[in-house]
Amino acid sequence: MAGLVGRSAELERLDAVLAGLGRSGLPEAVDVVDVVGEPGIGKSRLLDEVCARARRAGFTVLRGRASEYEQQVPFHLFTDAFADADADPGAQGAFADPAFAEVHSVLHGIRQAPGDGSGNGSVESAAARFGLHRAIAAFATQLGERGLVLVLDDVHWADPASRELVDHLIRHPARGRVLLVVARRARQTPTSLTAALTRGADSGTVLHLALEPLSEQESVLVLGPDITEDQAKRLHTASEGNPLYLLALGHAHRTGAPLPGLTPDIHADATDAGYAAGVPGGLAALLLDELGTLTESQRRLVEAVAALGDHASSALLAEASELSVRDVEQATTALVARDVLRAGPGGRWMLRHPLVRALVYERTAPGRRAEFHRRTARELARRGAPATERARHVARSLTGWDAQAAEVLIEAAARFASTAPAIAAQLLDVVLTHMPDAPGQFTQRGELILARARALGVSGNLRESRDLLHSLIETAGKDHPELRTRAVAQCAVMERHLGHSPEATALLRRELSRDPGPSPAQAVSLRLALGMSALLTASYPQARADVAQAVAVARADGDPTGEAAALALAALGEAYEGETQAAAGFADSAASLADALTDPGLAGLCEALVWLAWAETLLERYADAERHITRGLGIARRTGQLHVLPHLLTSRAFVHLTTCRLPSALEAAEEAESITRAAGSDDLLGFTLAIKTLVLLLARPLGDGSALATGEEATAAAGRSRGWWSSLAWCMLGHATFVSGDPHRAQEAITTAGGGPELPLLQPSIRPGQLDTLAAAALTAGDVEAAGRWAAQATREADRLGLDGQRAAALRARATLAEHHGETGKAVQLLDAAAQEYVRCGQTLWEAYSLLRAAPLVQRTGQGARAAAMWHRAHRIAVGGGARLLVDLAELIRPQVMAETPALPAQLAELTARELEVAELVAQGLSNQDIAARLHLSRRTVETHLSSIYRKASVPSRAALAGLMTRVGLGAGS
Repeated sequence: MAGLVGRSAELERLDAVLAGLGRSGLPEAVDVVDVVGEPGIGKSRLLDEVCARARRAGFTVLRGRASEYEQQVPFHLFTDAFADADADPGAQGAFADPAFAEVHSVLHGIRQAPGDGSGNGSVESAAARFGLHRAIAAFATQLGERGLVLVLDDVHWADPASRELVDHLIRHPARGRVLLVVARRARQTPTSLTAALTRGADSGTVLHLALEPLSEQESVLVLGPDITEDQAKRLHTASEGNPLYLLALGHAHRTGAPLPGLTPDIHADATDAGYAAGVPGGLAALLLDELGTLTESQRRLVEAVAALGDHASSALLAEASELSVRDVEQATTALVARDVLRAGPGGRWMLRHPLVRALVYERTAPGRRAEFHRRTARELARRGAPATERARHVARSLTGWDAQAAEVLIEAAARFASTAPAIAAQLLDVVLTHMPDAPGQFTQRGELILARARALGVSGNLRESRDLLHSLIETAGKDHPELRTRAVAQCAVMERHLGHSPEATALLRRELSRDPGPSPAQAVSLRLALGMSALLTASYPQARADVAQAVAVARADGDPTGEAAALALAALGEAYEGETQAAAGFADSAASLADALTDPGLAGLCEALVWLAWAETLLERYADAERHITRGLGIARRTGQLHVLPHLLTSRAFVHLTTCRLPSALEAAEEAESITRAAGSDDLLGFTLAIKTLVLLLARPLGDGSALATGEEATAAAGRSRGWWSSLAWCMLGHATFVSGDPHRAQEAITTAGGGPELPLLQPSIRPGQLDTLAAAALTAGDVEAAGRWAAQATREADRLGLDGQRAAALRARATLAEHHGETGKAVQLLDAAAQEYVRCGQTLWEAYSLLRAAPLVQRTGQGARAAAMWHRAHRIAVGGGARLLVDLAELIRPQVMAETPALPAQLAELTARELEVAELVAQGLSNQDIAARLHLSRRTVETHLSSIYRKASVPSRAALAGLMTRVGLGAGS
């Protein structure tokens, strides 16, 4: 534990204790420090540091450590400690004193110590023993003239004589600058010693330091920079913050060994063979050292506990270990006393830490392990336990094909499929591994492969799922058409999520062309997969007929889920292509069907909500999109469909960005990134990083380089392939480079995405926004002609789309051009119109940006109050939404906007920001209901605000308020 991370508070207290030794009346004036903690928590490491600091401060330091194996050697703890005196110059003089010669000889074993500390000796021996106690206390007092720190480690293992002497030193402390430091495990400390320390703590002579587990942040620091923060946090969880176990797990991670608690197997016991293989031999020996002296029955019981996990009740342990109930009771009592076993909830037993358990399990003979599991499974079945409870024991007891055991695993996998798909995949793998590869079992085997591939896919193991399905498609051939078709449909989904849309399209086309063709349900599934693959490869028009056919087939077949999915895909496809009216119609129909379905009804086609939410996002229906995103996330998380989450989360990030909620947008983008990286899809990673790039650009301060770096990684991951994800990555890199001050590279990135200056390969739904950036970049680079062409194209594209936000982007491009030509009034008019378009569609972030662009121009036209009002509104939006880039931009232009700007009149100065916002909307002619909708308030709340405004502004009516706002330049357009 480098640098004693996480123990700064304890070290500060110990430093204060050392500084205050021999000085009564100080808060830290204690005689004994009691360091308590579980095995591996860092007691000894803390003592190392205390000893080092004490030596540097000039103290004599004596340190001893008790051992379980020397419990029959009297005073071994002190013999070990005072052996250090021979090497300590400060102590050698004291030992030269004849008065302590006998103490020295006894403690070094030159002659037998009087008595054994048990209290059973003669009066003479007892007197001699207590005389020795006093002599040692006097010896410590003499050493204390220079300062003495006596450190005793593992006192819970101390021999009785040593414990008695410790008790004496607690009750009769040495005088002077003497500090006794003891370290122990609370569970194994004899009651008498615990009582003495407790009494000392109550009286103020003992400082009790209980070492707590390391925090997550501290564990990250301990593990070092070669382990990522995310992995370090997972190792922290597995180690429970125990430094020794954390060190062992860190070493295991570096060597590539599987780790307990870090797999998706939430029902497993982290006891798979091989888990502990990466633990250093020395650490493993240290952790298991105490088990070497166990009796055969105790060892067998410990091994059974390691195998049984949460089934380790006394009754089941007796059955699994073939011990009698009485033997189990005796063994557990002894093992609890040694702190090998601890009582867990529900009357079960457990080893004191998962790492100890894993080491024990690994070192149990394989045959014995299997027998433990077999007996447990059999007993659970006799008790009527469900398959899900028996499954792990059945799986670990299989050594060959067993049809009955396979049925248990298959049943459990089916139950786990929606809630724990990774577990389902593991169980099915066990069945398939042992299942005979006989022709008569091909259909059953194929069904199990499909089920396993599905479980792998929804749990995020896309490549493994795809490879399994490829194998099934080939082996199914012509003899099993239904099985093959299902495998193709499932495989196409995996290929698409891996970014292999062309391969998916080819696979689907081939299957649809077969004779005989697929069933109606299969045809819907295949055509949906085909439509989505075409969409991602920017070739949706080629699949438009297939998606329409899917709608018709699903409707005729009475399949509302399939129909909703096909309509949602049609909505996204048409929105993608810029066919806004058609997209809106499909989205309405899809939403109507989806909203009428239950969550279980949608679970099988959760992607329908992805398509619908993105379609609504492109259609600027942000409230509807967020509603469907939230529902989709709930379903995907409950059913373990990890492959769907990145798409829903990126949609949420984009919606929250646009509506100026940057912190939550970044949170969603980062979660999407984390899931995508685990999935292993480069194209999907490029897409998620593209969204994150835009979020970072707005969420970070001006000059921050994180957006540019993320954009670089996004394009590297996505490459230069033709497709939605790749083109978006290049566009976002263009925005980031423009903001960073490189207009030439910005133009290059966006035209690369679009396949040329006119962006022919870029989806029409996002062209106006990209053209706006191109126009601004061209003007910055001095290419006025190109800027004019791009601004004109933006207007044409936006008019075709008919969407408020896209029109606003085109207006902004024209305003940039007008400003360049010195047409300030025209630029203001265009930016004001853009801001109003953004207000109508709810794009609050871009409304604020447009206001900031307009405010300095408005100031130039002599409308100072109105410019200030624009600035204030934009600033409020940016600050409230966490848009740091816009906040910094606002601060940059503040001097221009606020120059010679009169303050708000006294009548308005007392209004809150929300009240001023309501007053502005009143001046724009909005009704109370319209204001409520705009600000997401209730009508009653708006009325309450108006009453407060009338009172503060001393106006009698709505008309008077509107007049006041207009006179001070805060009317329409502000």
